[in-house]
Amino acid sequence: MSPLPRYRQLAQHYTQAIRAGTLQPGERLPSLRELMKLHGVSLSTALQVCRTLEGDGFAEARERSGYFVRQPRRLAMVPMDEPAADRPPDPAQFVGIHQTVSDFVTRRRWGEVHLDLSSARASPEFYPAEALRTAMMRSLRQRPQLLTQASPSRSRTPFREAVARRALRAGMHLAPEDVLPTNGCIEALNLALRAVAQPGDTVAVESPTFYGLLQALESLGMRALEIPTSPQTGLSLDALELALRTYEGIKAVAVVPHLQNPLGSVMPDTHKQRLVQLCRAHGTALIEDDTYTELLDMDAVPRAVQSFDTDGGVIHCASLHKVLAPGLRLGWIHAGRWHARVEMLKFAQTRMNEELSQWAVGEFMATSAYDRHLRRLRETLRLQRERTADAIAAHFPAGTRINLPPGGLQLWVELPAGTQAQALFDAALEEHILVAPGTLFSNSARCDGFVRINCGLPWSPALAAGLKRLGELAVQVARPAVRRAA
Repeated sequence: MSPLPRYRQLAQHYTQAIRAGTLQPGERLPSLRELMKLHGVSLSTALQVCRTLEGDGFAEARERSGYFVRQPRRLAMVPMDEPAADRPPDPAQFVGIHQTVSDFVTRRRWGEVHLDLSSARASPEFYPAEALRTAMMRSLRQRPQLLTQASPSRSRTPFREAVARRALRAGMHLAPEDVLPTNGCIEALNLALRAVAQPGDTVAVESPTFYGLLQALESLGMRALEIPTSPQTGLSLDALELALRTYEGIKAVAVVPHLQNPLGSVMPDTHKQRLVQLCRAHGTALIEDDTYTELLDMDAVPRAVQSFDTDGGVIHCASLHKVLAPGLRLGWIHAGRWHARVEMLKFAQTRMNEELSQWAVGEFMATSAYDRHLRRLRETLRLQRERTADAIAAHFPAGTRINLPPGGLQLWVELPAGTQAQALFDAALEEHILVAPGTLFSNSARCDGFVRINCGLPWSPALAAGLKRLGELAVQVARPAVRRAA
């Protein structure tokens, strides 16, 4: 049985017909009376169907004529280019990446921001706060010693059990003892890097990639080798294979296989299998950041990269930060053959995580309420992404391109040729709008013309107005670039 209300099911039915070309732009949709008769629904449900299609950009109302099919402007935008993979990438030297990120963080913290489009998480009201509060109170009432007793190093909490059980859906076979809780995914990534590499070593990363990973590498004294990454299928395996043949001693490869941050790409299973084989052949550790999988617009769970591993060469890292409870920063790591080393590094670095959140969240994850929450969140974010993409298509300068991913929290926006994202960032901040410029996501100049825009805020007139104003600023920033090119 579908968890979606009837009007949304019917709206999706007609949306799919429009996407498939069964219903053409300009063609009249069934009238309210026809919808009622065709689908056996009430007048209010039929009206909700039409208004939903209109809100999603797939229909327009014409006075006294009914609703007609339209194609959202976002679907007419030119897709982003695939990366070149025929030459070895240049090693990033990481001179000043901390300075770039620190400048961004400082200006975000101290600037007067009215509309924050820079983050990669949903608004608090999209998470089940009341259910989590109830779970916390129940756990504390049943186990008051959780606040006064130090956490044992190998306790079998409901959280570890829930993670191990849900990992089965992704093709992994974990014992609860294999799941090591961490302070978010960023601690898991730091532990993974420290387990497999030393200061001065080289780690291959996607380009663009999450700037927190770039910061972690610089903090650990490691070098990054940026590998071109497709907005559709993720890390270029041809470019990676060329890099592994060209450079000696690449200690690890770090990837986000599902809804890659910031691109939103999804790696096919055939690519994951080949990636594991490549790393095994070259004796290179593979670090998988699986934070975003639960946000994919699908009920079936794709296979984790680690599910293709047969010799413990893949380290799996993930977190609930994006999907359930940003305030808890509850993540985990399964470190393959480095498990014992990671346990000791964790003990030396931060000791064990507290257990109260593990009991409360683990018990919540074991119920059907967790999956219901995920379905609601995915549907909400899908609408947010499509509305945001439509606003970008309507208001940004000609030549703007976006990658509309099949899930997740953000859009990766390519500005017209020659336009500098930093200039848009500066102009937007002057008007109290914050975006994430592409310079955060690469140490090379390849991302200077991109911005990442968050889609996790509830849709409102203020958000629509803010996106329109951001588009107007992008037009202004793009004009000097056009004149220089001429």
